[in-house]
Amino acid sequence: MKFNIPPGVFDLIPLNEKEKWKSSYIWNYIEKIIREVTAIYGYQEIRTPTFERTELFQRSVGDDSDIVSKEMYTFIDKGNRSMSLRPEGTAPVMRAFVENRLDLSSVNQKLFYIAPMFRYERAQAGRYRQHHQFGIEAIGNGSAEQDVEVIDLLFAFYKRLGLKNLRLCINSLGSSETRVKFKEALKSYLLPHMSHLSEDSKNRFQNNPLRILDSKDAKDQEIVRNAPSILEFLSEEDRIHFQEVQNLLTSLTIPFEVNPLLVRGLDYYNKTVFEVVAGELGAQNSIGGGGRYDGLVAQMGGPNLPSFGFGTGLERVIQTLINQQIDLPQPNVPFIYFIALGEKPKKICFEFLHSLRAKNIPAQMDYTSKKIGKAMQNADQLKATYTVVVGENEIEKKTWQLKNMQTGELQDVHVQEFALFVAELYKKLND
Repeated sequence: MKFNIPPGVFDLIPLNEKEKWKSSYIWNYIEKIIREVTAIYGYQEIRTPTFERTELFQRSVGDDSDIVSKEMYTFIDKGNRSMSLRPEGTAPVMRAFVENRLDLSSVNQKLFYIAPMFRYERAQAGRYRQHHQFGIEAIGNGSAEQDVEVIDLLFAFYKRLGLKNLRLCINSLGSSETRVKFKEALKSYLLPHMSHLSEDSKNRFQNNPLRILDSKDAKDQEIVRNAPSILEFLSEEDRIHFQEVQNLLTSLTIPFEVNPLLVRGLDYYNKTVFEVVAGELGAQNSIGGGGRYDGLVAQMGGPNLPSFGFGTGLERVIQTLINQQIDLPQPNVPFIYFIALGEKPKKICFEFLHSLRAKNIPAQMDYTSKKIGKAMQNADQLKATYTVVVGENEIEKKTWQLKNMQTGELQDVHVQEFALFVAELYKKLND
């Protein structure tokens, strides 16, 4: 029986010629950049379980959100407990922060994660049932500087990758009092349009009318275009905070535009929210976003600490890199490939293989081929930089011939100098 991969997920293989973004060497490169950037900004890694109690997401994300009501992978375990695969990263991090009392070591915690998320939704380009996120959670600082530091970190990540033509949209959702006033004004505006709203928006009208602003339905978008702006309802404190965010972004020369319709899709957001979009992705053009969620730590049973963070989808980042034809590193290749003809040469080559690897030189060896032609073909497929063929004749002469696989150039090297010669050649090419 042949098994096929389920819909909405994908394999990462060492090198995928057909769909380059599914090559694991590219993902390793992206993760390396993430770790470099987060280290510069002082963020430390946190890892949480793949599944959590369902109530965690119901309470933090919101029962009426699409994620909880439609998209979660939920199951009953053998202890008759409802568990869900992680659909987003913030709630588990907040749970871990509270449960492990991280506030006792430092009230200000700067955390990052790289993790798979799971949502049962219609699979399409840029949207998968298992997708991967790089996320930041900065806990304990309510300043505008913290908001902008996190946004700056995200743009530093994108810039280091070489991404271009990105657009930053920002908005403020204000405090809970601001949102209460705005919701009433929004409902008054929407009421005459109820018959023209999508079914999802009609359902959201009572419990969470702000979510209607985020609707992807064309008719809904047309209706809300003239809706009142939440920015008109900001308290003086909220207005000052949002203005300071804009001033700081300007001072860092990070271009942005204010979008009063931006609300993000999760219930816990307040004050600053933001989104980064890339035109190359078509309909699914958002590659990252986040905002402030003061009060979420307290909602999880911890101290009342402010928090700010983001999530950026790695699938969309990598697809944007490829669509923009950004230069990416090549997959790891052997610097030297040994081809041994006979048992004695195989033993000697194996020892050289070990000694070169101990010097951190990528080296491989053909263990099975009986013919030089087949072994050379293997070396070519692996894109080896050099090959060396060692048989009884080479052992007797004590001279090995190094072949440059790109130019075809041959170099004779005495066996006693071989390891040092290869090491110096590798250093020279890498310098």
